[in-house]
Amino acid sequence: MVDVAGKIQVLEGCQRDALPLAELLAAGRPAVLKGLVSDWALVRAGLESHGEAMRLLRSFDNGRPVQYNFGGPEVEGRPFYNADFTQLNTTVRRDPLTRILDEIEAHLHDKRPPTYYAASILVDSCLPGFRARHEMGFVAHGIDPAPTIWIGNRTIASCHYDAPNNLACCAVGRRRFTLFPPEQIFNLYPGPLELTPGGQAISVVDFRNPDFARHPRFREALAAGQSAVLEPGDAVFIPSMWWHHVEGLGPFNALVNYWWSSVPAFIPTPMNALYHALWTLRDRPEREKQAWKQVFEYYVFGGKQQAVEHLPEQARGMLASLDETQARQIRAMLINKLNH
Repeated sequence: MVDVAGKIQVLEGCQRDALPLAELLAAGRPAVLKGLVSDWALVRAGLESHGEAMRLLRSFDNGRPVQYNFGGPEVEGRPFYNADFTQLNTTVRRDPLTRILDEIEAHLHDKRPPTYYAASILVDSCLPGFRARHEMGFVAHGIDPAPTIWIGNRTIASCHYDAPNNLACCAVGRRRFTLFPPEQIFNLYPGPLELTPGGQAISVVDFRNPDFARHPRFREALAAGQSAVLEPGDAVFIPSMWWHHVEGLGPFNALVNYWWSSVPAFIPTPMNALYHALWTLRDRPEREKQAWKQVFEYYVFGGKQQAVEHLPEQARGMLASLDETQARQIRAMLINKLNH
């Protein structure tokens, strides 16, 4: 595994009923919250044994099939692509969680086990009752993000970003997190947008054995990166849009995470705008692209008041601060335009 230059800041003594979310969001930097969930039942069971952790998870399983990635020993825990990026190196299966746990348990001591990776499974849909025994103190902050669980053996979530903020709690096993600020996208060599192992574009660099001849700018990413190894019971806050590479270090791993947005629900994902920009802007002449870049800087990326400070309030229209009604109007307008 490659070494990065920095270490993720560690915060000691954080309590779930007093999560420092406002401070974390204001700082906009990753932080390890040491021991935040060390009293969770799953954490305690995992420290006793892998078998105890699996027994606890099975006790909540309602038998509903869940989606997971499966690959042979040659995958080595890394859902990725074939040589020409036309297919993934794993297949998608659906089974009850208990069946997946049985398969992982059967290969716990294999030197090169098959890869099992159940990623981002909604806890409430397959493990009813789990949330009540594994609480997180979000309610005091006026949000209630649904927990998701990630279960597998020595798996790797290749470096990617997520639009929401993320609080990831290491429940069973140890995990190495390697993080990069958003501007490092230019040095991380993102892969395809359409075909992805987990829904988001991933870095195509193999962090275990980087090819600097093919990916020379990756050295600059390493100089800007931060890392930490989370022990069971630790959590890490990952700000919106930070790239993160996550490696399970043991033969059985479970992680619970929470995603939440800093904007109201009526504001959709900017990925919609990215796809629209690829369609409408990218292939225009360079002079036009640069002109449109200034338009976006003026209306979107500049100061919020920049485009309206000289206009009376009644004339600002959609340039004013959006509310749910205006959001619906913009959506209807775009649908109408796209249908013509």
